[in-house]
Amino acid sequence: MKKILYSTICAAAFLAIGTSCSDYLDTSSPSIVDAEFVFSTSETSRAAMTGVYETWRDCAQNKVFGDGLYYAADVVGSDMERHPEAFSNQPGRHYPECLYQNGTYAGQYGLLSYQKEDDVYASLYSVVSQANSVINAMESTSDFQTAMSGSTPTSFTQLYGEAIAMRATAYRELIKYFGDVPYVSGKDTDFDGLVGRDSIYDVCLAELVRVAPLMYRAGSIPGISGKNLFTRTYVEGLIGRMSLDAGGYQTRRGDIKRVDGNGNGLTYETMGSENNGASYGRRSDWATYYNQAKTYFKAVIDNPGNTKFYTSDPRATEKSGREYNNPYQYFFQQMMDGDANYADESIYEYPMQQGGGNDARSYSFGRPTKGGSKNNYPCKAYGQGRIVPAFYYGVFDPNDKRRDVSICVTGNDGASGIEKLIPFTPGSQANGGGIALNKWDESRMSKVWTAAQRKSGINGPYMRIAEIYLGYAEACAATGDDASAKQYLTLIRERSFPAGKANTEAFIASKESLLEAVIDERGFEFAGEGDRRWTLIRSGFFPKKIKAIKELTAKMIEGLKANGYYEFDNGNVISNNVYTKMVDGKTQYGFRLTAQCPEGKEDDPVLYPGWRGTNDNWSSYGLDYKTDTPATNVAIQGLFKHLSEAEVTALTADGYSAQAWGSDIVKYEDEYYKYFFYDYDYTKAPIYLWPFTPNVMSTGGFTNGYGFSQE
Repeated sequence: MKKILYSTICAAAFLAIGTSCSDYLDTSSPSIVDAEFVFSTSETSRAAMTGVYETWRDCAQNKVFGDGLYYAADVVGSDMERHPEAFSNQPGRHYPECLYQNGTYAGQYGLLSYQKEDDVYASLYSVVSQANSVINAMESTSDFQTAMSGSTPTSFTQLYGEAIAMRATAYRELIKYFGDVPYVSGKDTDFDGLVGRDSIYDVCLAELVRVAPLMYRAGSIPGISGKNLFTRTYVEGLIGRMSLDAGGYQTRRGDIKRVDGNGNGLTYETMGSENNGASYGRRSDWATYYNQAKTYFKAVIDNPGNTKFYTSDPRATEKSGREYNNPYQYFFQQMMDGDANYADESIYEYPMQQGGGNDARSYSFGRPTKGGSKNNYPCKAYGQGRIVPAFYYGVFDPNDKRRDVSICVTGNDGASGIEKLIPFTPGSQANGGGIALNKWDESRMSKVWTAAQRKSGINGPYMRIAEIYLGYAEACAATGDDASAKQYLTLIRERSFPAGKANTEAFIASKESLLEAVIDERGFEFAGEGDRRWTLIRSGFFPKKIKAIKELTAKMIEGLKANGYYEFDNGNVISNNVYTKMVDGKTQYGFRLTAQCPEGKEDDPVLYPGWRGTNDNWSSYGLDYKTDTPATNVAIQGLFKHLSEAEVTALTADGYSAQAWGSDIVKYEDEYYKYFFYDYDYTKAPIYLWPFTPNVMSTGGFTNGYGFSQE
């Protein structure tokens, strides 16, 4: 561990310091009185960390990986993801999401428009504070040095590693959202004021490297079988994750002295132009961090513990004929298959209990449901995350099995227990907002909690093996190891395509670099999960990708205006109207909840696109359809092709009716184009950060940067 972190706040800010950072951030030990006693047995040691994990779980779910700032910008602010409601309805979310109108609105943005005092910032520092209490207490025990000098894990070193990982995890989230923040360790070496993020990265990474060998791998902690604790597998993945962050592009304010963890001055490679006194760039020694990422990602790949990566689907085709054949979807299904389950591909999940507290996985980021908040089939799901239409139609390969798992054009009508086409009119639930996320759908749960919304009990998948493979491929591509990069890019890509259709070499050739191919592949793998925004920022592809999707959106809208349809390069066509009718899926197919569309059935209007429909047996939960043959499924024609007049006539005669589709994108053009990264010029440093609130500034003794207001 480095003994000191050098304060990096500019000299002018020192004059404003009136109270210390510790006046606001609680760094005292909450209840650990006798460290020798508490850490004398594995049982009492584990009990000491239980409260820390609960504080983190609450923070993760409600602030940084479920709701909170993650909900407001991460899942809705990239080249593939967007918000559902009108821009004017949610300015507190939409201005931070769209980079504060190219930074020009940063000074006018209301500091409490979305964040609350003592909210995300304070919650993360509460995690830091409690982790510090455990760390400092363990370091004060008489046998600490002996334990840490060993070469194999013990219950003591495992617990210490978990606390170190907890603190580093919280600081990573703080840096991602706020940039430079105070560093608090609960020691006399702490310094009031802001500390440069590069220094914090260095200290956290050094600590993680030190504890990793003394921790158990996933699945091997004695007496613990779940994936709800930090392990060596998680820590090695976290080192890789934070190394890519530390070596990647970020927007930094100009009034902070930039030093590493030892106080040495830093230089940067910058991109574009300054914005509100901030520049966008990466450390000149970035390759050091990418090489470190390679080392630790490969360590996870070589020894992942009980974490698995599926290249084929272990589920058999059902007697009804429902065909799965999608190993990618299996991960998400496992997360919906029981309250105590952990997915095989997960490295770490924070646990959520069905029927318990607020759960955002299905409500905010799952398939939307129109309906009531209680006793519906399923209950209301808001659907905060939506998909950019041009990305769905023009970028996602139609042969990619991840597309339909990730994205859906229909939701549920919870009051009626039927499927519903989601219109492009601004709105929420399945009433509007456009193409939605689909990875979590309460209709697919082995047991649905129909009593109330936000109670699904789906865990938070904070780290999984696919990220490790793609992180390794990225680090390899960036540092010239093309062979390894291609190997792991291919593993990820080819499991998601029918045999012979991945065209990996052609995919790579279509990009300007192998690195860009890896970054885009990561987008397909994590579509709708809030990963894309930060990945584009830190990899430096943010300006390029936003520009490309804006231009494609403009072409799509102009084509819809001029011709009533637009054909994308991949052959997909979006039209002003689609044609739908309701059918009885159970009678026609043997099931209501569809899965992977069987090869050769792509013309079936119910089976394609796949992974939609509704629960097979809502009647077992109390819904009375009042008929044995309810029309529960939406058959859709013209979703990917422009229909001729003769085809429309025939469909109308067969009971289909026209539904506004692309025409609503034209009607609400401002929502889909103008306000989508409003006025961003692709050159100025992206202001993606969140401002400190007034109380944080006044008690911490520092000021806002990036053009944000001070009051």
